[in-house]
Amino acid sequence: MKYTRQDTQTAITLQPVKAATASILWMHGLGADGNDFVPIVPELQLPDSFGVRFIFPHASMRPITWNNGYVVRGWYDIKAVALKAEEDALGIRDSEQTIRRLIQHEIDHGIEAHRIVIAGFSQGGAMALQVALRYPQRLAGIMALSTYLPLRDTLASEASAASKDIPILMCHGRQDPVVPYELGDTSRKLLEAQGYGVDFRSYNMPHSVCAEEVADINAWLQQVLSSSSYSPS
Repeated sequence: MKYTRQDTQTAITLQPVKAATASILWMHGLGADGNDFVPIVPELQLPDSFGVRFIFPHASMRPITWNNGYVVRGWYDIKAVALKAEEDALGIRDSEQTIRRLIQHEIDHGIEAHRIVIAGFSQGGAMALQVALRYPQRLAGIMALSTYLPLRDTLASEASAASKDIPILMCHGRQDPVVPYELGDTSRKLLEAQGYGVDFRSYNMPHSVCAEEVADINAWLQQVLSSSSYSPS
């Protein structure tokens, strides 16, 4: 697909040449910004017929406890990366509302909810799970890369009934020193225990993305966007 790029203070948007009929919101990891995953788009080689618009938001600047208090772009504060670590619930929920506004913006501009994929890497992947599982409308799918399930203790009471069958792709490196593989695998098991179907893929890599993973992402996106075909109003 061919795109035109639009940069604002809040996001990078790759607009398809033809009219957009689907959107992928892709959140970056801690300390990066929306530019982080822009280069992967040409590698996906999605068909022009999908009409996909990519939105890569920039997280706010904030001090990160885990990073010795340095101010970087982050969706929420992190004190530690562990299953029982204290979480920044306020920051997570604040960023959740920011991402919900981006989803609503796409809907307001003609993209049906079931044609919107929520994706993210690391901290951005945690936000993808946080937002999409609680969103009142069923979205096209969740792509959560090298990440974990945040605020897991509140999911059962806050989960959207509309999203019980949402496709979930989780990818994780078996040598990940930042977000341990066990944390991703435990998150998968927690989701499955609550009735979600999770396509979990593991790779021989650290906290990164590899060519095999890109191929799996391509196949998964084509599947979920094909199954949520465009229906003009």
